[in-house]
Amino acid sequence: MPQAVEDLKRLVAIPSVAFPGHPEEPVRAAAAFTEELLRSTGLPHVRQVPVEGSFPAVFAEAPAPPGAPTVLLYAHYDVQPAGDPALWRTPPFEPTQVGGQVYGRGAADDKSGIISHVTALRAFQGRFPVGIKVLIEGQEEYAGERLEQFVERNPDLVRADAIVVADTGNPRVGDPSVTTSLRGMGAFTIEVRTLKESLHSGQFGGAAPDALAALLRMLAALHSDNGDLRVPGLPRGSFLGTGPSEEEFRATAGVLDGVSLVGSGSVADRLWSSYAITVTGLDVPTVAGAINAVQAVARARITLRVPPAGDPKSTVDAVVDYLRQVAPWGVQVSVGDLVLGSGFLADAGGRARSALNRAMERAYGRPPRDIGAGGSIPLVSTLVKQFPAAEILLFGAEDDDAAIHAPNERVDLEELRRTATAEAHFLQEYGTQP
Repeated sequence: MPQAVEDLKRLVAIPSVAFPGHPEEPVRAAAAFTEELLRSTGLPHVRQVPVEGSFPAVFAEAPAPPGAPTVLLYAHYDVQPAGDPALWRTPPFEPTQVGGQVYGRGAADDKSGIISHVTALRAFQGRFPVGIKVLIEGQEEYAGERLEQFVERNPDLVRADAIVVADTGNPRVGDPSVTTSLRGMGAFTIEVRTLKESLHSGQFGGAAPDALAALLRMLAALHSDNGDLRVPGLPRGSFLGTGPSEEEFRATAGVLDGVSLVGSGSVADRLWSSYAITVTGLDVPTVAGAINAVQAVARARITLRVPPAGDPKSTVDAVVDYLRQVAPWGVQVSVGDLVLGSGFLADAGGRARSALNRAMERAYGRPPRDIGAGGSIPLVSTLVKQFPAAEILLFGAEDDDAAIHAPNERVDLEELRRTATAEAHFLQEYGTQP
């Protein structure tokens, strides 16, 4: 673990944001360091592989012993942008250890996944009980569908009997869980235009159509007063397992006193089995830079979460059609920058899941439970389609308090240790069980 913590800090210090407009050099530096880390495990074959339209993936492999299965280990080295530095208690790319936690962008999502793989593999000192393949991608947060295309074109490279996706986690630290369902996702940018150019609000306000006012009306129409979706054809789903109570969710999410949760149904229904629509960005004048003008154009980035069995494309189409229907004053509406990702619903557990159950019980002191996840991992649905016989196992060190995609992201080091320990035990169990 001391080496794992040191490696994690070095990796988190690299600002590997693979979004357009951010420098590419740190992303490539993260790929190079990931390659170095995988070489340190004793894997005999490690290299960077080009991914069309994206940053390179880092691939490694070791042949399976006679009669043993092969396991593919997945994670990603790119991270979300840090956002407003003023919201961070410590600098986002200066990893800071506070007690048993390391703070920094990507400390949990998903550089903890890389370190858990590396730490588990190091335990075997180059003598692996199963065949090993490792695939670490470099643009999951922005354009994960590009790795999907790579997998579709190179199926033999990543073919495996079991696939470990280290990009999820437990609801709480020390609560062993396996994610058996993922919502799909869609995202698009909507633009509203009303005028050739913005106009003086004193001379023209009151008659000139304001693009921002129109957009706000359209966005507000997406939800009812209690937060349920108004878009036709997007019903609420039902999660069959157990999820957090409203009190647990309020504490984890940091919901302010007196502020209600939105939507209806159980928290698990809302988080893991239902549609959700979030406005994740607006292109409008800032308050600090505001001028007295009627806006000619306004844009919003809209992200959709889709139940595991839902179709992301038809969901986007339904939302876009609804926004066009509720657009006021005949405004001009255009849509672009579409991103789609399918959901995932695990089959009943087989040999690999049985091995993981025993491994997690050894690492945590009790067997894992099944949970859902509201987020999306674009690669998982492609792996299901390409390798229908493979068991896909999702677990990791990203607990619900890790603040992924938010300021003050952190990973709990004891959770990282247990995750790596469980993975090492899983590889041993899977390779030796009949």
